[in-house]
Amino acid sequence: MPYPYVLLSAAVSLDGYLDDTGPERLLLSSPADFDRVDEVRASVDAILVGAGTIRADNPRLLVNSPERRAARVAAGQPEYPLKVTVSGSGDLDPTAKFWHTGGDKVVYTTDKGGERARAAGLAADVVPLGPDLDWRRLLEHLHEVRGVRRLMVEGGGTIHTQLLQQGLADELQLVLAPLFVGTPDAPRLFGPGGYQAGRLRLLETRRIEDVVLMRYEPTAPGAGSLPSAADHHWLSLACDLAALCPPSRTAFSVGAVIVAADGTELARGHSREGDDPVVHAEEAALAKLDPNDPRLPGATVYSSLEPCAHRASRPKPCARLILDAGVRRVVTSWREPDTFVTAADGNGLLTAEGVEVVVLPEYEERAKAPNRHLLG
Repeated sequence: MPYPYVLLSAAVSLDGYLDDTGPERLLLSSPADFDRVDEVRASVDAILVGAGTIRADNPRLLVNSPERRAARVAAGQPEYPLKVTVSGSGDLDPTAKFWHTGGDKVVYTTDKGGERARAAGLAADVVPLGPDLDWRRLLEHLHEVRGVRRLMVEGGGTIHTQLLQQGLADELQLVLAPLFVGTPDAPRLFGPGGYQAGRLRLLETRRIEDVVLMRYEPTAPGAGSLPSAADHHWLSLACDLAALCPPSRTAFSVGAVIVAADGTELARGHSREGDDPVVHAEEAALAKLDPNDPRLPGATVYSSLEPCAHRASRPKPCARLILDAGVRRVVTSWREPDTFVTAADGNGLLTAEGVEVVVLPEYEERAKAPNRHLLG
């Protein structure tokens, strides 16, 4: 199921703390950056914070600018984004500002937490997710039931950590403030261990008064059958590459990208690349790598179309080339139709030999776009 675009937003001290241990919240951002955050809030469909943030900071989470609220209404959106919180226990203060300002609110919790949250009489929809909190179910519900396409997550550190560890964060907007906290038991942005993010890609740096905004996106492929936010990025790129293919009446236009486990792009290719009128996308990408590259067994191949299992123009189909390269994970969006080969099943060939194949059907229409003339 598709998820919203998940944007993590936080400000930290130079030594990586979100706050100090004093009774009042430590203000890390500058006035101009608070205005930037307000602009980002106005651009999203929902804002999420954890129950701990509600208890510690008692935030309102509003779009403060009347002009931005008016622009949302003029665009057919609610005046304020949906406000979302997550609590396993359902132990939430019904008098907190969160519930009594802004527009609609929703609480995601467990089955037991749902009973407690409803008994508290919270001014919000209460959605139990089962015996345990499940971020993927939560994001699916936000997308499919609440219509959330862009989700801004403002903390706390535990939630940021979980979303990054599970490969569910599409972007991190981090503001670095020019001060030190230096208190070991103060809250930090991220907790230890188990990250799927690998090396993040820097998208932007911007000075805002005395703070610096840094925007990053995760690049590391997912693990096994569970897609990560980076899987969506790389498959989208493969679809973009398919649009670069020289047109053909006798072959599909396909794009492919090979990505190492740490998120490093190893190679890319597209159908009929260069001077070869019959080369396939995966074939073109693999040909750019040393077949003994030690990163290949841990890599993921992204292909806009299911890798071919049969072909007449080369001795080996792309599924076999992928197997020979030692790659153990493939992400694609569109099963090969019977246009040229009946009952093609490259995914089945790969799966039968132990490769994890992940299909993201939400990209199927993009993969088909440069091939409309072949589909009748």
